[in-house]
Amino acid sequence: MSTTLNEADVVAFLHEHPDFFLRHPDALAQLRLPHASGNAISLVERQIEVLRAKAQASDQRLNELIKVARANEALATKIHQFTRQLMAAPTRRDVLSRIERISREDFDAHHVVVLMFDAHPVEADQPFVRSVTRQNPGLSSFETLLTRGKPRVGRVRDTQTTFLFGADTGQIGSLALVPLRGDEPMGLLALGSRDRDRFHPGMSTEFLATLGELIGDALARH
Repeated sequence: MSTTLNEADVVAFLHEHPDFFLRHPDALAQLRLPHASGNAISLVERQIEVLRAKAQASDQRLNELIKVARANEALATKIHQFTRQLMAAPTRRDVLSRIERISREDFDAHHVVVLMFDAHPVEADQPFVRSVTRQNPGLSSFETLLTRGKPRVGRVRDTQTTFLFGADTGQIGSLALVPLRGDEPMGLLALGSRDRDRFHPGMSTEFLATLGELIGDALARH
């Protein structure tokens, strides 16, 4: 009684007998595989091609991981320096000034607004600080963001951008919104970039959450 082998049987057999072609070199020499160009190539040549493709994919993945690691290292350094700057600030006004400067210089924000709930006049006289009451109607569209306390990045509604940046709204390509919290919501840090891809939904917001916590702690300390 004859038995018909299917492809799965052949694959299983070769997996179970990896030395098959060592014991039957003539069979290996006779194998030819179709190539994309239309020419037949030997099994060994095909294996070399597959291994080369896998090596290239591995190299590409390794390079991507190295790139991400270097970016994370640079970001960690910036956050460390940012923390030291906040700790050294003697007053709340100085804290706010350093937030604005560092956001521009180290985090590539072209426009910075610190929205403070009922800020003291000496703080609110800085052009990038906006003092609003917690009951301001313009905050209604930010209520979910403020309640959750988690940063949001990408594009936001035009009404929100206008509320935050006013006449500079047309220059905002992408935006990061970072709630500032102590024991309760204290305000909102808005970072605007002319680059539409600077703050995008696919980026991690963990470092922004860390910035929000650091700023909240620094403001509460004073």
